[in-house]
Amino acid sequence: MDKKLHLISLGCNKNLIDSEVMLGRLRAYTLTDEPKSADVLIVNTCGFIGAAKEESLRTIFSLHEQRKKGSLLVVSGCLSERYKEQLMEELPEVDVFTGVGDYDHIDELVKSRKSRFSAGTYLINNEERVITGSNVHAYIKLSEGCNQQCSFCAIPSFKGKLKSREIASVVKEVENLAKQGIYDFSFISQDSSSYLRDKKIEDGLIPLIDAVEKISGVKSARILYLYPTTTSNALIKRIITSRVFHNYFDMPVQHIDEVMLKKMKRGAGAERIKEQLGLMRAAEGSFVRTSFIVGHPSESDEEFETLLAFAKEFEFDRVNIFAYSDEEGTAAYDMADKIPTKTLNLRLKKIENAVKKNTQKRLLEQVGKKVTLVIEGESSEHELLLGARRLECISEIDGEVLINESEVEGLKTGDMVEGFITERAGDKLLATVTKRI
Repeated sequence: MDKKLHLISLGCNKNLIDSEVMLGRLRAYTLTDEPKSADVLIVNTCGFIGAAKEESLRTIFSLHEQRKKGSLLVVSGCLSERYKEQLMEELPEVDVFTGVGDYDHIDELVKSRKSRFSAGTYLINNEERVITGSNVHAYIKLSEGCNQQCSFCAIPSFKGKLKSREIASVVKEVENLAKQGIYDFSFISQDSSSYLRDKKIEDGLIPLIDAVEKISGVKSARILYLYPTTTSNALIKRIITSRVFHNYFDMPVQHIDEVMLKKMKRGAGAERIKEQLGLMRAAEGSFVRTSFIVGHPSESDEEFETLLAFAKEFEFDRVNIFAYSDEEGTAAYDMADKIPTKTLNLRLKKIENAVKKNTQKRLLEQVGKKVTLVIEGESSEHELLLGARRLECISEIDGEVLINESEVEGLKTGDMVEGFITERAGDKLLATVTKRI
């Protein structure tokens, strides 16, 4: 009788890669969407900020309530690593705990039914993965850990220092996936622009771009999570000149007020950040996304207004906005002058409204343009509409394009097509497909 596996991957797409490695190690199991029918249930948790921790705990309790007698409930990932002693003591519902060092040994842990926390952080090195969510796109992890010292971030405390993969390892993985029909790649890590700095190589992304461009079958690529202090002008220009990598720039700036940047220990100042963003925006067809943190300890009204004015002025294509989360083990946790909840919520509302207006404006500018689209299956809006994404973007973070007309028959998931943007509908674009590419 086939044994069944139910796996939930929470948090970022870096976590997703580790979940895909676990799926690869547990190929003997049949995947099921029904927790109550699973023999093994795995939650790969996120422990980045308060909301993510709460979601992880809710998911664990929900699966425990639904599981069948005799099944195995496994908790892995960042939350488990960060709070291992506390969780193992307070969650008797969980059968096996593991952290961020044993994803490639998950089959052994399931078989032994014993918890284990190996030292260090697991970094993929061509282990077999089960790619999820797409038949043409895959995330590629470049490194683990982070050498930055941002005041608000706890990641280095449980992920450790930067540890980069060799370029040869990355190339081999991309080559193998390209042979399977994957043609679109997103390269990610906690701080992608620091890639190979632990090996005394600055601008390590430049030789990586050179190598990826030579791989047969790679048609499209982008880099996520650039960091201001380690993103050089030379790197920006290399991305712009690439024939494979899009002019897609994802650089979380978090703030733009000079005082706040220093308090956040971001390294780069406002002038340098604006210079980088200017180079990115000047690139033809550029797509620029960022993130802001609102309500960091001691953020004054004036400092917030500086950020708000910048958010209105620059007109990013996409912005993720986070309310400051007070995380133990960080420098900000011990800072005085915490922002009252009421003030924080008012600031969030202001900046969310500004960002929404700019996002809609940027979307409206796409109307009337020809674009390259990737068909992603049934849309999130209606079963009679196809969902797609612009080739340079990632649908789950950059928005969906709805196909309501097509001059091409038999479209299927993964097809690359030419489309014509006809209108904006809220936070989505509508398009007509004109030909298959």
